[in-house]
Amino acid sequence: MSSARHVPVMLQRCLDLLAPALQGPDAVVVDCTLGLGGHSEALLANFPEVRLIGLDRDTAALDLSRERLAPYADRVSLVHAVYDELPEVLAELGIERVQGVLFDLGVSSMQLDEADRGFAYAQDAPLDMRMDQTRGVSAAEVLNTYPPGELVRILRAYGEEKQAKRIVSAVVKERAKEPFSGSARLVEVIRDALPQAVKRTGGNPAKRTFQALRIEVNGELEVLQRAIPAAVDALAVGGRIAVLSYHSLEDRLVKQVFAAGAADTAPPGMPVVPEEFQPRLKLLTRGAELPTEDEVAENRRAAPARFRGAERIREAVA
Repeated sequence: MSSARHVPVMLQRCLDLLAPALQGPDAVVVDCTLGLGGHSEALLANFPEVRLIGLDRDTAALDLSRERLAPYADRVSLVHAVYDELPEVLAELGIERVQGVLFDLGVSSMQLDEADRGFAYAQDAPLDMRMDQTRGVSAAEVLNTYPPGELVRILRAYGEEKQAKRIVSAVVKERAKEPFSGSARLVEVIRDALPQAVKRTGGNPAKRTFQALRIEVNGELEVLQRAIPAAVDALAVGGRIAVLSYHSLEDRLVKQVFAAGAADTAPPGMPVVPEEFQPRLKLLTRGAELPTEDEVAENRRAAPARFRGAERIREAVA
């Protein structure tokens, strides 16, 4: 896929939010979800002294971004890692604190556009869905081997799928005849399993099942639960974090971490809050900001995006 066609989601807002933290000569910014490198390229172009660390679990994304970011190679470190491995990556690079962190969560444009990765329900492809194709179980393995109760749990928890039992019942019946391997058959089974009234609303009826499988295959929510607090811990005082999430489960996790960091932790009733109980984060967005009509027109994949930002205002007190 050509990086020239790739439009990063809510790019200007990410740059504006991170800018005050990235003005110094020794500023380090981490793009925890490198993807095709669109956000990273803009950060390097707009902040000529900044050093960038880019993480991605997808080796194909790293190869493409390395090419795209070649003009800035002397200021870039690209690392094959999942974003909850940020503390280990920084330790390996000898970096104690960073000034900026960016997360653009969910599935990347490249993964959606490359049919053989199996992320998209609109075209037939092997049911893989692994962001890192060097390890882990595929979506086909999940569908073919998980007990029915576990599949129902995944569809409900990760896809917020109200018809989970009905879909899983159809999947179990079909996998007994022949294991699932391609996405088109799964889409067909889901479509046949759902009542007509459900199929008339909410877009492709397979959307929530595919989301749930992808989250399970890549452990996305468990990783995110570790990654956001780790990123906050890595920020220097005055450092900023920007997060783009694409469904309510991700956004809820980010909101919880930010809200906890922005609250004081003093026992109730204390007349004066001592330093060690003061908030360590300041929220920079009012709730989750949504993309504008122009941003969606420029990049339709921005439509479900939710944007949150925070600033580190105090060191943790041991």
